[in-house]
Amino acid sequence: MQQKDFAFFPGCVLSQAAKESKMSLEAIAPILGITLHEIKGWSCCGASQAQDVDPIAALVANARNIALAENMNMPMLTTCSTCMLTLTRAKTALDKGAKDRINEYLAKGNMKYQGNNEITSLLWILYENLDTLKSKVVKPLSNLKVALFYGCHSIRPEKSYNAKESSTNPKSFEAVVSALGATIVPFEKRLDCCGFHASYPAVKSVQKMSSQIVGSADKNGADCVVTPCPLCQMQLDIYQERYQDAMGSEIRKPIIHLSQLVGLALGLSNEQLGLDLNIIDATKLS
Repeated sequence: MQQKDFAFFPGCVLSQAAKESKMSLEAIAPILGITLHEIKGWSCCGASQAQDVDPIAALVANARNIALAENMNMPMLTTCSTCMLTLTRAKTALDKGAKDRINEYLAKGNMKYQGNNEITSLLWILYENLDTLKSKVVKPLSNLKVALFYGCHSIRPEKSYNAKESSTNPKSFEAVVSALGATIVPFEKRLDCCGFHASYPAVKSVQKMSSQIVGSADKNGADCVVTPCPLCQMQLDIYQERYQDAMGSEIRKPIIHLSQLVGLALGLSNEQLGLDLNIIDATKLS
């Protein structure tokens, strides 16, 4: 990959609850030839929930976020799968006819959505530049067995991503992790939902879902679960003790961000990658 600049949309989670995800992304970016320019004045994307309350306000907010990136003349990059889905859906709606109406709102702030910008994710950037990624690996993860957990919003709904990748047989995550030298274990839960967005209305169901994911990873011999989605990481890491206790399970399994796994292969330290900030101890993976 040649040096490439991105308008970086961190989203709320990377700014607060999952700071280690932002830390690790910022640590690996310069090694991979990526320069991140955080979008000044970005706002919450709505996390695919605000749209149910006020779809127009949510669309205006995301049109504004995209317009800010357009003004920077750089493609827009996020590493949050829910932000990626929400921004992509907003762009599709704007490009299919909502642009003029929404620009009337943006004009009040002297802004305009043009529709000339790409929105992409860390996973896809890595997948599209596998040779560069392989060339930067200094510590192949040959002794690490990992279970790959895509998370819903990384691949679904497929039509929202213009069929960029199959939602039933995706390959990007496997290709990226294979480039790092890690061993990918069989994992029947790889395309399941972690339950994050249903944590409050369906507590017991989510506890069972999350516990089964951790249990399946353990049964298949994984040293850790890796996910490109910080919300999935939060659900499976921060709340793991709670739901495992509720389900009567003593299994505990490190859940790490994709950027953290990449950082390990690039030879970065636990502190640089924020692995010491994960709730379930992940420092022994290095």
